[in-house]
Amino acid sequence: MNKPVMPVSSYQLKLPKADRSIETYRLAASRTFPQKLEGTLNRVAFSAAHVVADPLADVDPWLNAAVDWDRTIAFREHIWDLGLGVAEAMDTAQRGMGLDWPTSLELIQRSVRAAKARGGALVFSGAGTDHLAVEDARTIDDVIRAYEEQIAAVEKAGGRIILMASRALAKLGRSADDYAKVYNRVLSQVREPVIIHWLGDMFDPALANYWGTKSLDTAMDIAVGIINGNASKVDGVKVSLLDKQREIDMRRRLDPKVKMYTGDDFNYAELIAGDDKGFSHALLGIFDAIAPAASYALSRLSAGDQAGFHDVLGPTVPLSRHIFKAPTRFYKTGIVFMAYLNGHQDHFTMVGGQESTRSTLHLAELFRLADQAGLLSNPELATRRIKAVLSLRGIEA
Repeated sequence: MNKPVMPVSSYQLKLPKADRSIETYRLAASRTFPQKLEGTLNRVAFSAAHVVADPLADVDPWLNAAVDWDRTIAFREHIWDLGLGVAEAMDTAQRGMGLDWPTSLELIQRSVRAAKARGGALVFSGAGTDHLAVEDARTIDDVIRAYEEQIAAVEKAGGRIILMASRALAKLGRSADDYAKVYNRVLSQVREPVIIHWLGDMFDPALANYWGTKSLDTAMDIAVGIINGNASKVDGVKVSLLDKQREIDMRRRLDPKVKMYTGDDFNYAELIAGDDKGFSHALLGIFDAIAPAASYALSRLSAGDQAGFHDVLGPTVPLSRHIFKAPTRFYKTGIVFMAYLNGHQDHFTMVGGQESTRSTLHLAELFRLADQAGLLSNPELATRRIKAVLSLRGIEA
């Protein structure tokens, strides 16, 4: 297996600092990771993938989503080449934050077809209740029907399901019984085991008090009870609480047949590595931005090279913590900026105009951290592209 190459960089540019000064930043030595999986993986690893906007569509971005389907599917091919699965139409794809259900369904259909054309590449797709406006949800039965509609649509497309958290259920659910009624009913009908996604309110404020309580301890009890009670219908659970110990505690309480998929974009390296009592698989938005490094690190872990795993994945964690810093829901901007820097799209334009949600300082620090982790696949291109963005924000090269 090839060891990542560490050439010396001669690129430099001007970057803003927090004190409003401008520094001349010289890029660090970069690393080159394989663009296809080398070896095998002993963890199931999904990248929650972003969508590539169509910058030339004549739409108002705040009102309508315009997707560049060719580039969007090409990015999924990139993920699959690296041995990772695609978690489709999730919050990383701006689901419910620029991407509506009809467009999400088209994305799911296209992605499932592309996966089948590769002989069955791994893809699970989000099914939720986002076509039901929260203000129109009157009863728990309304929530159940909304879930059933989306599940039926995904299954008709031939897809596997990630059962997304529901804003409508967060509004109406008052007790453990309400949540049990919804999940027991929905899970009883699915064709194949699903991944349940517990998305914290730091990612989506409308999901506060999910599982019917303000107490995370009580919420954990309710979630574990429902999941273990339906273990034959649950492939795994993805926890996005950015709380390492809660994930470990939950992991140890799950039925042995149920996988834990880390959604902790702050602590994923150590959670995936695990301990003597178990480990987490991965379903992460940050794997969109760091896919080649993630693939290589996971292959080293599978080969028994723990030091190699941490050597590659450890330096990516500061970047991830920066991209997912509060307000965490704006992390998609950093994900797409990385795709732009690394040549997966030719523009820094996002569905919903979300490219405007992070500051110039945030993007500059993202560039530094990505560079220091060896994640800029083509330093010359990345330098040229960030210069173009900074020039629009008043910083000349």
